[in-house]
Amino acid sequence: MSGGRPIILVTHRFFAETRAMLNAVGTVVAPPPDKYAVDPEEMRRAASQATAIMAFMPDRVDDAFLAECPHLRIVAAALKGHDNFAAAAFTRRGVWLSIVPDLLTVPTAELTLGLMIALARQVRAGDLHVRSGDYAGWRPTLYGRGLAGATAGLIGLGAIGRAIAQRLQPFGMRLIYADPRGEEAEPGLTRVTFDDLLAQADYVVSAAPLTPDTLHLLNEAALARMKPGSFLVNPSRGSLVDETAVLRALQSGRLAGYAADVFEMEDWQRADRPRVIAKALLDHPNTLFTPHLGSAVVETRQAIERRAADNILDCLAGRRPRDAVAGPGL
Repeated sequence: MSGGRPIILVTHRFFAETRAMLNAVGTVVAPPPDKYAVDPEEMRRAASQATAIMAFMPDRVDDAFLAECPHLRIVAAALKGHDNFAAAAFTRRGVWLSIVPDLLTVPTAELTLGLMIALARQVRAGDLHVRSGDYAGWRPTLYGRGLAGATAGLIGLGAIGRAIAQRLQPFGMRLIYADPRGEEAEPGLTRVTFDDLLAQADYVVSAAPLTPDTLHLLNEAALARMKPGSFLVNPSRGSLVDETAVLRALQSGRLAGYAADVFEMEDWQRADRPRVIAKALLDHPNTLFTPHLGSAVVETRQAIERRAADNILDCLAGRRPRDAVAGPGL
């Protein structure tokens, strides 16, 4: 408490509108304007006094962290995939964990289409060529591949997988999917086995959550079963893909290209995760990468923060947070 008001720690830079919501009910501790995140030492100090925390993608909360936060009642994560947060520890300690379940879906699906088109049409190479100063007008070069008539294989048919499929249908693609959870297809999608998807798809798109069963789902053996000359696009979780195996598949020519918005180094709950993206992968000409921009739309990020703030307001008012995934009695 600070002067009788609850302390609310916000771990990363956030919008003024969100600050106003939280200021109305507590004392907000947040990064200074010139920093993206709270300094680690300041974060530990503030967390030990905090009643509520608004957390973001780089944060990791485990049982040891919670043990140092005796006043904590809620961690409101401004994200959907929460594998960096030890849900069982929250429930055991009676602390709420909430997420934002659906606001990231549409912008992530939109970015996925952008990555598919830009990768297959060699937009990165074309942009560099124009900027090089050597461009002298049209030449018969940099021929790529289109979406029309091609087969897209979606791994996972949750909210993001469905949103991607809906946006791909007008391109005249054949759409297939594999989902171990048994999700039923919408019209225009055909369910196949995982192996058949790899063998048939011109574009393989990962849209599954990261779980122990999906860790390195797209490993060397899986990549070897992919259709020669196909593309792999990963907008979901970095560790669904074995990046070392992807590099080898690119170098051998079996994989025509790899695009990703997420990377293994970001999956902080993995003790054995790579700490960097391999330079050889970054330098490979048939790759296209974005820095986790899936939800990086101004209106979307504002809405995500508002929803996370709403969960904090629920908790401080004595109500169950509307998007709780762990906590007392769960």
